[in-house]
Amino acid sequence: MAELSQNRGKRRDGEVLGGAVDFLLANARLVLGVGGAAVLGIATLAVKRLIDRATSSRDEDDVKGDATCLEDSWKELSLLKATPHLQPRPPPAALSQPTPLPAPSPSTPAGPAGADAPGAPRLSSPAPPCLTFQEKLLAFEQDHVTIPVAHVALAKQLAGDVALELQAYLRSKFPALPFGAVVPGGPLFDGLQAGAADPVRLLVPLALEPGLWSLVLGTDTVARDPRCWAVRRTQLEFRPRGSSPWDRFLVGGYLSSRVLLELLRKALTASVNWPAIGSLLGCLIRPRVASEELLLEVQHERLELTVAVLLAVTGAQAGDRLLLAWPLEGLAGNLWLQDLYPAEAARLRALDAGDTGTRRRLLLLLCGVCRGHSVLWRLGRSHLTQVVLRLGEEEADWAEEALGERFLQALELLIGSLEQASLPCHFNPCVNLLDGLREEEVEDLGYALYCGLQAPEGLLWGGVGHERW
Repeated sequence: MAELSQNRGKRRDGEVLGGAVDFLLANARLVLGVGGAAVLGIATLAVKRLIDRATSSRDEDDVKGDATCLEDSWKELSLLKATPHLQPRPPPAALSQPTPLPAPSPSTPAGPAGADAPGAPRLSSPAPPCLTFQEKLLAFEQDHVTIPVAHVALAKQLAGDVALELQAYLRSKFPALPFGAVVPGGPLFDGLQAGAADPVRLLVPLALEPGLWSLVLGTDTVARDPRCWAVRRTQLEFRPRGSSPWDRFLVGGYLSSRVLLELLRKALTASVNWPAIGSLLGCLIRPRVASEELLLEVQHERLELTVAVLLAVTGAQAGDRLLLAWPLEGLAGNLWLQDLYPAEAARLRALDAGDTGTRRRLLLLLCGVCRGHSVLWRLGRSHLTQVVLRLGEEEADWAEEALGERFLQALELLIGSLEQASLPCHFNPCVNLLDGLREEEVEDLGYALYCGLQAPEGLLWGGVGHERW
């Protein structure tokens, strides 16, 4: 008896819920239309089924109904997909414009108006041409790597003007320190500028006295760093300490690059009147205070430029090497970093001149691709230069037609180097350029390059941005 009254109560509840559903759907059809009412009906039916399951006891019919629940759900999903969607209205401006009629084909005879030729095939718009990877690579070079000649000339002019102003300031601020002529250089002046992110180099050479200084290889110092050299003060018994203006920067008998860096950093950030110099040159100049390097940001109305001020020991006193005061860490903090960029650029230029090759173009392409990638940006110019130098001396065909193949070979070589965690410097094999990367960074680089090798077009157009002038 109790079960019978319970079933009657459920039936009464179902009738009330069904009436509510019917009322809701009837009014929804007026407001939402047929398509919206269908969607609302499906959702309401699903809610009703959940309420029925929660309030009903599991008898034999319910167990059988659960077996077909998944099938009903797929039917409702198919009904939802089949519901017609309302097409958006065109904007008023589009309605007021006449729709152009397609011009008749000259090979098809004109027929009566409104009559279609029986069996005449419809002409579809031509499919876009399928470009090869070589063609896509050249298009990327043209759009994202090649810098207009006018911008290069303007950048060189700005760099030369800033160099002259900096030289005049150093001679007036530090008259006792014999600085040499400030010389602009770097990729911009070697045809290897890959974009605005490549800094223009202003070399500030130190005029060291002959016979008072000697070089010590970094591996022979406590730092054991093959990248660096120490500049040691000599002849102290004949020329005591204090007889050279550079003796005030000695640390433990060696000329400290760190002390000189701090001196010049304070001067560039606090003493130089950059607003006045910028107004004189027609641009805005600001030192980048947060950087460990000595960087200047030059903003012109036509381009932006980054200038790196580099203290250097050059000439015969450096054994024809270029030693830079670089912000090194640990025991190498007072040493001087040997810069191999001039030798690498000269070697690439000589190789290209021998066979009218495209090695430098390949380097610019690799720099442009990696700089705009969310992972590959960790591969700097020095890493990519070693790869191009190695390929440049191994491969014989460096015509433009082989540029795409050489690009893929460079990716393969980089992957192999990352697998071995070894990328030796071309002019100093004792230096492994991958030592500065963590293990997880090496794995991320290898994975990104492997994916790029499978679909190289994604490397060209899938980066986060490619900045150029």
